[in-house]
Amino acid sequence: MPVLNIAMVGSDELAKEIAKPTDQRDVHTYVHKENGPEGARILSLIRPAKYPERLRPFLNALSAARVGIIEVTAVDGTLGEALVAFASSKILRGIAIINSSDGTWIDEDQVKMLFKQAGLGEWIFATKDGIELRTQLYDFMDDIKQELNDASTSPLVIPIDQHFNVKGIGLVAIGYVQSGTVNVHDELVLLPANGTGNAKSLQVMDDDVSSATAGDRVGLALRNAKEDHLSSGSILVHPAVEDKKTNTSVPLSVELHKRSKVELEVSPFQKRILAEGDVVHASVDLQFVVGRIQSVSGSNLEIEWESPLFIRRQNPEPTVLSQLDSKPRIMGSANLNKIE
Repeated sequence: MPVLNIAMVGSDELAKEIAKPTDQRDVHTYVHKENGPEGARILSLIRPAKYPERLRPFLNALSAARVGIIEVTAVDGTLGEALVAFASSKILRGIAIINSSDGTWIDEDQVKMLFKQAGLGEWIFATKDGIELRTQLYDFMDDIKQELNDASTSPLVIPIDQHFNVKGIGLVAIGYVQSGTVNVHDELVLLPANGTGNAKSLQVMDDDVSSATAGDRVGLALRNAKEDHLSSGSILVHPAVEDKKTNTSVPLSVELHKRSKVELEVSPFQKRILAEGDVVHASVDLQFVVGRIQSVSGSNLEIEWESPLFIRRQNPEPTVLSQLDSKPRIMGSANLNKIE
């Protein structure tokens, strides 16, 4: 059943107009399910409840999402940062809802200009009507149907953000399927530990399933896996294939970066210029990794990472670079190439 993940910056009240709350951690999630011509379709809102205080949950939401929602309650630095974060994540489809508070007035033309300057000129402005918003989100889903199908047939990448032992079940890992499809009984590699495990069972939205595909938030019960091989930021992939009989060679779906050549597309509202020695954070596929800049040449950087950073070999997602002491904290969108 296809799922559209939506990163949302806005209130709990607005989210509940669109979907039902399901999980209330650092990132609140809300789900709406409807039957369409080809079966059930799901809207999944991902709302970082502690943004702007905490940046990482927001970047994780962007990493999992295909479209966005921003509730505009003021024209301020937080709005500007949210705009460049969506743009740097290449989330170019979305909905803006102007909702001024305490009798204040917000100039819609000014807001639209800011969206355009940030690179989000194609976003749609709408009202708080939940039915209207759901209809528009399902229209987005139809627009990117082929993109969603392509993602499900790509090599498997599942970043893990929770893991624990369950009595009678064993080790369970939970995360978003970023690309590909995982099936019950699949053999998996647990990175960066290079441990292994077998998908004993799968759950999506509390239902036992035989497979989970791109967009699903999946719980995997793992057989023959060690708990110390998992951590927040671990990634599950299918094993590499080396078969001399059939002359088949398929590498892991991700490539380990210890040092990277980085081409940075600086965000529109960012005035800070990065320099050698600066510390940055990279966000991609729900990873949040610290790096130090080794050299700078215009928009080209060389960065050494403090811990392993994994980048997809096929169709890598944009990497968002940030500096936690900058305003805005988002530096821009980056393409990474491994330095051997």
